[in-house]
Amino acid sequence: MPNERTILSTCEWRIPLSDLDYGAEEEEAALRVVRSKWLSAGPEVEAFEREFAALIGVRHAIAVANGTAALHLSYLAVGVGPGDEVIQPAINFVAAANMTVAVGATPVFAEILGLGEPTIAPAEVERSITPRTKAVVVMHYGGYPCRMVEIERICRERGVSLIEDACHGVGARYLDEDKGRLDGKMLGSLGDIGCFSFFSNKNLATGEGGMVVTDQDDVAHRVRLLRSHGMTTLTWDRHQGHASSYGVAANGYNYRLDDLHAALGRVQLRKLAKNNERRRGLVEEYWRHLALFPRWVLPFVGKSAAGSGHLMAVVAPGIEKRAQAAHALKEARIQTSLHYPCVADFEAFHRFGSGRLKHSRTFADRAITLPLFPTLRAEQVEEVCRLIREACA
Repeated sequence: MPNERTILSTCEWRIPLSDLDYGAEEEEAALRVVRSKWLSAGPEVEAFEREFAALIGVRHAIAVANGTAALHLSYLAVGVGPGDEVIQPAINFVAAANMTVAVGATPVFAEILGLGEPTIAPAEVERSITPRTKAVVVMHYGGYPCRMVEIERICRERGVSLIEDACHGVGARYLDEDKGRLDGKMLGSLGDIGCFSFFSNKNLATGEGGMVVTDQDDVAHRVRLLRSHGMTTLTWDRHQGHASSYGVAANGYNYRLDDLHAALGRVQLRKLAKNNERRRGLVEEYWRHLALFPRWVLPFVGKSAAGSGHLMAVVAPGIEKRAQAAHALKEARIQTSLHYPCVADFEAFHRFGSGRLKHSRTFADRAITLPLFPTLRAEQVEEVCRLIREACA
């Protein structure tokens, strides 16, 4: 049987898909929490929420256990429930669709704009709205903004809640060419409510964790209440002597973030602007090399200033070329991935049907996600592109 070292060696990528910019600052933050002996939601969570709200430019930021919890609470906070419909892109992580089903609503999968802009198409949003539509979820793919001016107008005119899945877009601003009222605002602050994830591959990474942001006081109150079993006070409040008991005002969940993850998040928050800038530079380096590949599509090419640089996705000319590129990189111990399969085609969602998703399915068949992280080196980017060129010549 293989020993432990043999098993580990099979997982050692020479160039991983993502990597962390972690060091002494994160070690000290974790040690600070351990020394305090307060591990659950407490002062670090409160500080993280204040600092995150200041970054996004919103009145409220509520820390939660993960990005999926953020989506779940957001749906509940705007009143999504049984019989409702939630319009969302067919190219996204499955969490948004899963949480739609969890609250008893129906996911309505909408088409993306195209292979070069894999975000939800405003015309498809408008076409999909029915009297049962309660919310529209947009996802800023790879950290690049959706067509928010058009989508925000549609939702406002039709009285539909707008939820941003900004898990890819932390630290990015919306750049409106017409310099309208959304110009310069941070992703996550453009709709009624914004959701973030701090999973270990995100631009701001704590392993697990998430955040809900909003300017609406009633929405924020509902999220805070549901985050912790519907309880009217938290353990930290009672520890400080601000309360001696608690009530339960709603049937809630245990979606709290703990102080250890929050302390890591505060350090990562301070590094975010620098690391996002580094990511954008690496994306431009990829684009420079890959622009020489005939018939390959580079999503959002030339728009690095408008994004967070979360993902480096490229669309191959066909399924076979994608497989050749992925195989060649794997042989060189370079990790790749796919963001994402078409959600409507998962077995769990067949019962909801799917409409015109030609672009979404083509993107899912041909897209490949390449390594991208702040400590990636330019010569590694060049190597990745060279191997793809040689494999697909």
